[in-house]
Amino acid sequence: MSQNHYQVLGVPPTAPSADIKRAYRRLATELHPDKHGGDRHYEEQFKAVTVAYGVLSDPDRRAQYDYQLQQATRRAEEQRRTTAQSAGSGPSVYKMPGTPAAGPPLRTRPPAGSRERHYQQRVPRQQVRFNKQDFWLVAGLVCLIFLFGISAKIVMDRVQANLYYADARTAFAKGQWLEAERQLDQALSFRDDHAEALRLRGQLRQDINHDLQAARADYQAALLADAGHALATPEAARLLYRLGRCEAGLHEPAAAELSYCRALTLDTTLAEAYLARGENRLLDLRQTRPALADLRHGRGQLTRAGRPVPLEYLQTEGAALAHLARYEEARATYKLALESQPEDGRTLFLLGRLAQQQGDSASGCEFFRRGAKAGYSYAVAAAAACQ
Repeated sequence: MSQNHYQVLGVPPTAPSADIKRAYRRLATELHPDKHGGDRHYEEQFKAVTVAYGVLSDPDRRAQYDYQLQQATRRAEEQRRTTAQSAGSGPSVYKMPGTPAAGPPLRTRPPAGSRERHYQQRVPRQQVRFNKQDFWLVAGLVCLIFLFGISAKIVMDRVQANLYYADARTAFAKGQWLEAERQLDQALSFRDDHAEALRLRGQLRQDINHDLQAARADYQAALLADAGHALATPEAARLLYRLGRCEAGLHEPAAAELSYCRALTLDTTLAEAYLARGENRLLDLRQTRPALADLRHGRGQLTRAGRPVPLEYLQTEGAALAHLARYEEARATYKLALESQPEDGRTLFLLGRLAQQQGDSASGCEFFRRGAKAGYSYAVAAAAACQ
């Protein structure tokens, strides 16, 4: 009979690793082929000892080998039990109580005739009727299954849209504009009324791609999507402000005016909307006094909040004051603009125009030359006219 690895090394299955190692060293020394002149019998034994030690010295391989031995032992035991049962059992004959050991069976009546043997009682089959109650029950079940399917699809679409939107937010924060737009497109393909995704894609198209037409479409869709929801007022105000900026950039001042007014109705602390409405009223609608009121109100809000006023709005406020012939106030406003950016060509050009309006041509030409040096095209033309 073939031996297992424990029998080859001469150790019990519970032997520790140290005993297995000592047994291997002893047998390897005794059975080494060099000590027996290359005898094939000893060579085979030496190989078996080496293989057994390779398995039992590795804890993982030993555990797997022990499991295989247990399985083989269990199968052998089951086979032995089955063989013993088959050998000890023979054909069994059932005998009724009180039946004699020998002799023909007793009959209590004559055998049944053919008509009796083939008699079957026929039960009339009842006709199945599908009544009105059954119809409504089936119809209700079909409707429930249909509604469940629709609800499951809506829920899964919302989950997928939210996952894509979260990935888009991450890509947008990292400055990965193309990836952010792709993820937003995926989110909107699952749920075209996802207001947050529409707002973010509009912002990306407005600020990064400078596609004002597409950005305006996204902002309008976001407003429609939020029409039936509890939209936070500041968020809606900022959305309307961005919509107004798109409309102003598309040379639609009346639509921009309406969007700015709606934004300020929702949030009167939105300084950016005051400034943008003032710029739109001055440059496009030619409403100087309302424009100046908006520009000063927005600048005051930013100043109280400790936030810087954008340079373009300071320039616009100065232009409104100059248009109203309030030259000293205009000059003071332009000086504030120069403090934030001393060599801005547009501010220098506006100071030159203001000096010309007050009859100081020399100072005007000096401002024009500084603006031309800064690279402002209108200042270059005005400086050339001074020579």
